[in-house]
Amino acid sequence: MALKKHTPTTPSRRFRETLTFEEITRQTPEKSLTIILPKNSGRNNSGTITVRHQGGRNKRFYRVIDFKRNKVNIEGKVSHIEYDPNRTANLALITYKDGEKKYILAPEGLKQGATVISGDMVDTNLGNTMPLKNIPVGTMIHNLELRPGKGAKLVRSAGTGAMIMSKGEGKVAIKMPSTEIRQFDDRCLATIGQLGNIDHANESLGKAGRSRHRGIRPTVRGVAMDPASHPHGGGEGRSGIGMKTPKSVYGKKTLGVRTRNKKKASNKFILTRRKK
Repeated sequence: MALKKHTPTTPSRRFRETLTFEEITRQTPEKSLTIILPKNSGRNNSGTITVRHQGGRNKRFYRVIDFKRNKVNIEGKVSHIEYDPNRTANLALITYKDGEKKYILAPEGLKQGATVISGDMVDTNLGNTMPLKNIPVGTMIHNLELRPGKGAKLVRSAGTGAMIMSKGEGKVAIKMPSTEIRQFDDRCLATIGQLGNIDHANESLGKAGRSRHRGIRPTVRGVAMDPASHPHGGGEGRSGIGMKTPKSVYGKKTLGVRTRNKKKASNKFILTRRKK
C-alpha cells in the first residue's frame, strides 16, 4: 500500500501523508462479524484514569477476528480485503466451503480470490496456518501463538514478520520483529508470510485533530507541570528536569533501567535479548 502526499491548501495538509488504500476491496464490514466497541477513555470500572492520554475517539465497530485458525483442513476463499480501524494491519474476509465466514489478518501479497487453509500438513503458501514443526527454517511468519491452542498473541502489527531460525527437541527458535530470539513449543500455530500495510509506519497524520479522532489526547511535558503533578515539574523558567535520569509521572526511572522481572518464568525461553 503506497503513500499519497496532499496539495498544501491548508497548513494541516502540508505535511500530511496518507495511505492510498488500493488494496481495500470493500468499505463496509461483514455485519455478522462486528460488535460495537465500547469506550472506556482509559478508565477502570470505578471511573479512575488508569491509562493516561486516552479519550474522545470516533464510534467504532470491532471486527471479530479468528486468531485460533481452528477450521482444520477446510479450504477458504478470500472474499474481500478490508480496513480495520482497531488495528494497523488490514483484514481478509474468508468464506469457507461450508459457508462460514471469518476475518483473518491479511499478509502482504494476499489478493482477493486467493485460497487459504489451516492444518498440520498443508502447503507453505501465503496465508496458510500450520504448526511450527512443519514450517521450513527461514520462513517468514506472523500471527504466532505463545502457547498451543490459545490463539495468536504475537506478530500481529502491520508490516511485521518473524523468522524461524532453528528446530530441535520439540522447540523452535524464532527471531522476533524486535530482533529477540525466543523459543516456542513446536505445536504452536503460525501463519505464513509477512503482514501487509507496510507503509503504515510512514504515515503522517498532519494535524492534531486526526489524533483526537483516534482517541489519543494531548500529552503534556513533565517540565511544564508543577512539582506536585510530575517529578520533572517546578523551577523558575526553563530549569530542566533537575535530576540525573528522567522519571515517569509515577516516579519510576525511565532510562537505563530494565523493567522486566528477573524471576519471570518465561525468561528461560529468551535465547537472545533484543538489541538496544
